[in-house]
Amino acid sequence: MILLGFDVEEFDMPMEYGKTISFEDQLAISTTGTLLILDLLKTTGIKATFFCTANYAINKPDIITKIVSDGHEIASHGYYHSDFKVEHLAQSKAKLEEIADTPVTGFRMARMMPVDETEIQKAGYVYNSSLNPTFIPGRYNHLKKPRAWFFDHNVLQIPASVSPLVRFPLFWLTFHNVSLSIIKWMAAAAHRKDGYLNLYFHPWEFTDLKQPERFGFPNYVSKNSGDAFVKRIKSFIVWAQSKGYEFARTGDFAQGVINSEPRF
Repeated sequence: MILLGFDVEEFDMPMEYGKTISFEDQLAISTTGTLLILDLLKTTGIKATFFCTANYAINKPDIITKIVSDGHEIASHGYYHSDFKVEHLAQSKAKLEEIADTPVTGFRMARMMPVDETEIQKAGYVYNSSLNPTFIPGRYNHLKKPRAWFFDHNVLQIPASVSPLVRFPLFWLTFHNVSLSIIKWMAAAAHRKDGYLNLYFHPWEFTDLKQPERFGFPNYVSKNSGDAFVKRIKSFIVWAQSKGYEFARTGDFAQGVINSEPRF
């Protein structure tokens, strides 16, 4: 089983690199990437989960409608991408359910930052996918956390996938910088170990990020972006399908785990 998740947000990452980008451009870039992803998923015949900020959904309700009409899942990525308050957990869920006209059961914290699991439960989420169980200097230090799914405060935790033993992250930056043959080898090992993969990306990766004056990104972020990234992800999907791996929406996977192995 492979769970593909896409964090649909206002594209404010250039601000981390000292660049200014208008809100209109933030929305436009994320929307362009989201449409490319939807085309890719339709071509390959698979369903995925889109973790959306309420702020994006409010400004682009037509895109949320299209995601749902294409058979994909809407989950919460908070209310804003760069501003978080505890009350945003319930507020983003309610707003997304209003716009998408479908239940929202999952959550992913922006930038995979820590979040209080008690508050996640109070807000009514069934699962949380906000943990990257690896070590990346300045970002994550979760080597002591479980690397596969587990329950915390009655909420199913679905960490991002990492390779067995050394816990090399199988996340978006890996797909930009590591050869596909090595990624496939690590993915197969993780799938063999855990029985599933949980992979996450962002729509803006599917657009041209090699614009240093505009975005200020280092090469390890912009490498293989745009059309190259579309081709790399499609190649990975086709390889996975050839191996017999099935793809599923994260919420469906979560419900299957809860129904078969409740661990509260």
